[in-house]
Amino acid sequence: MSSDEVVIDRRKFLSLATWAIGVLIGAGMGIPAIAFIIGPALQSEEEQVWIRLGSVSKVALGVPTLFKTTIERKTGWIVNEEQRSVYVLTEDGRDFVAMSNVCTHLGCRVRWIEDREEFFCPCHNGVFDKQGSVVDGPPPRPLDRYEVKVEDDLLYILGG
Repeated sequence: MSSDEVVIDRRKFLSLATWAIGVLIGAGMGIPAIAFIIGPALQSEEEQVWIRLGSVSKVALGVPTLFKTTIERKTGWIVNEEQRSVYVLTEDGRDFVAMSNVCTHLGCRVRWIEDREEFFCPCHNGVFDKQGSVVDGPPPRPLDRYEVKVEDDLLYILGG
């Protein structure tokens, strides 16, 4: 045996082999676990998407029509379903206006009162006209609006 040779006894070899296998197993499990934990935080903001409401034939001329839809939102690993209600109005059958049914005062739901031709918020007696503008009560601004598009006789609103 020359003086340059390194002799590793059996005990030291098995110890190094055990450590090496442990490091490989730890890395094999640890790296995906870290990616699972940190991954959702690194994802970009969710883009706004077009949400399908329904057929344009359901909207009567000059009368706000209520559409209800369900939106699925994913935050990290949590998936929430959110109900969204939208009033759609058209005066000519070609141009559509979509308004939220949530009062701009405290977030109560407004409803269309047909015989008075106005939206009414029962929480604090807020009143909006057919176009969603404030007529009476405490609401600070008109009903929120959505961008609308029509494709293949179906209504879509832009939301996120």
